[in-house]
Amino acid sequence: MIVASRPPGPPGHWLLGHLPEFRRDKLAFYTRLAREFGNVASFRLGWHALALVSHPDAIEQLLVTDHRNFVKPYIYQLLRPTLGNGLLLSEGAFWLRQRRLLQPAFHKQRIDTYAPIVVEYARRLLDRIDAGKPRDLHDDMMQLTANIVTKALLDVDVSDHTDGVAEALDCMMHDFSARFESVWQLPVWVPTPTNLRLKRARGVLNAVIHKIIQQRRAAGGDRGDLLSMLIQARDENNGVMTDRQLRDEVMTLFLAGHETTANALSWTWYLLAQHPEVEDKLRAELQSVLADRTPTAQDLPRLPYTERVVLESMRLYPPVYGFSRQAVEPCTIGGFAIPAGTTLIMAQWVLHRDPRWFPDPERFNPDRWTPEFTKQLPKYVYIPFGAGPRVCIGNTFAMMEAILVLAVLAPHIRFRLVAEHPVIPWPSITLRPKHGIQATAERI
Repeated sequence: MIVASRPPGPPGHWLLGHLPEFRRDKLAFYTRLAREFGNVASFRLGWHALALVSHPDAIEQLLVTDHRNFVKPYIYQLLRPTLGNGLLLSEGAFWLRQRRLLQPAFHKQRIDTYAPIVVEYARRLLDRIDAGKPRDLHDDMMQLTANIVTKALLDVDVSDHTDGVAEALDCMMHDFSARFESVWQLPVWVPTPTNLRLKRARGVLNAVIHKIIQQRRAAGGDRGDLLSMLIQARDENNGVMTDRQLRDEVMTLFLAGHETTANALSWTWYLLAQHPEVEDKLRAELQSVLADRTPTAQDLPRLPYTERVVLESMRLYPPVYGFSRQAVEPCTIGGFAIPAGTTLIMAQWVLHRDPRWFPDPERFNPDRWTPEFTKQLPKYVYIPFGAGPRVCIGNTFAMMEAILVLAVLAPHIRFRLVAEHPVIPWPSITLRPKHGIQATAERI
């Protein structure tokens, strides 16, 4: 009998493992592992054993075929003090119950009703943009998507709170990265300056979320939004969500629902600013389809190039650059033996730039997304929203939102990057521009 061997990988420090290289440039480290050691490559962060999985067949096994043998690993527990037991972190029967309660809010018919909200807030942003004045496009997109997700899904306006929310999120991102890249992690209850900052950030977010929930409970009735649905929802045993469960789900949807779309839009504007030929083609489609009228959900099938721009942007700069699972039982992945407890990383950053699947992978080329190209692409290679039973519940909403925001802004405004400002991908919880994206606007 042939016994599968452990996955290959680079030599590491006896105590730190591969933490030094991982800290220096996580994305470059993942890329090197895949290119030098193949489809399954092992590494170590302190005492944590990990492996990078970079082939669609192995990813299908992890996320679909054998998904019951894999759970969310220790990395995700770093988010639990903030997100609680919401949809992102919950497991098993409880996760399935919550997913079923949330799913109706993301059916296509309901998503179409959110389109006017997306358009309205995008138009408000357009009216506020001063031509010729430098601005941070990432800040703009964060505020815009926060307003959209809270109005569309929760039927509240948080525009007065977005500055505080942005600061709290920034604190969370830095804290997550520091803990992920550390050998030893002090519990969050230890009153260090870092932990106290995180506690204050969580307090800001909790205050916003609790205010939303209290206002809705006091108002009563079904206003047709997600929060009303959650408050009134009953599971198969006629059980309702507790305030804690509501808080965890609303927090998860609020943070995930605007952070990832904001990043997708930020990187899209960044790429368009560097590729005027793509920008011109995008604007020509929008002019042809919309002329000068306001876009609607019914226009989405008529904007294929706009959709391709978003798809290509998320290929090069996936808002979620990687995610992971932990093996419950020993298994074989890609022909290699994986011990129980191993954390398996799937990095969209690596998959989406793999020349085996994407010719000329570093080039921003929306035209690659033809029906023929999409049809021949392996199913689990392009996964900006994940895949399998736990695919992002809001993927259709996110695509609709990104396309409509482009459709509102692009015909009327052009962004030009500030030359001396560095734009560096920062892989924290999501893929953010580390120093923002400074640009000036030109009216068209």
